[in-house]
Amino acid sequence: MSSSLSLMGLFLEWQPELRKRLRRRLGSDDLVNDVLQETYLRVERLGDSSPVSHNPAGYLFRMALNVAADQRQAESRYLTGEEVQDLLHIADYALDPARIAHARIEIAALEHALGELTSRQREILIAARVDDLPQQEIADRFRISVRMVGKELKKALEHCGERLDRRVVQRFGPGAGKAS
Repeated sequence: MSSSLSLMGLFLEWQPELRKRLRRRLGSDDLVNDVLQETYLRVERLGDSSPVSHNPAGYLFRMALNVAADQRQAESRYLTGEEVQDLLHIADYALDPARIAHARIEIAALEHALGELTSRQREILIAARVDDLPQQEIADRFRISVRMVGKELKKALEHCGERLDRRVVQRFGPGAGKAS
């Protein structure tokens, strides 16, 4: 290989050898074809201005292996047929008119319960559970102690739990996981 050969020229010249090495490594002709196509596009994007290491063939092989790893990672994000069916079942279940009516009643009850809280309790509850802010940040915002944030949050949760006839479970601190 001449030193004046561009990376693209090297890719085109070395493609049969690269294909053979990738086939041994990856085992799938379809995957090898996809990897070579994507590697070609990456080499094309690099152009001739990009400096290449002292081992351009190794550089191309490593680039192709990285492309293969990227493609396998992307494919792992696809849902299986069973997962799609499960999601469709959930969607059907979620659109049940009785569930929708029940959910609307619970939302109205929650809004009523929130209206019965002090403004500070309501704002702390929303900051902690909706905005997911840390208690220290909430304490700083209201200029109160973290312990007071915990007390106000507990009161607000217990009140809403009573109004919705729900068991309230403490998420943090001593006794976490137990009903409050």
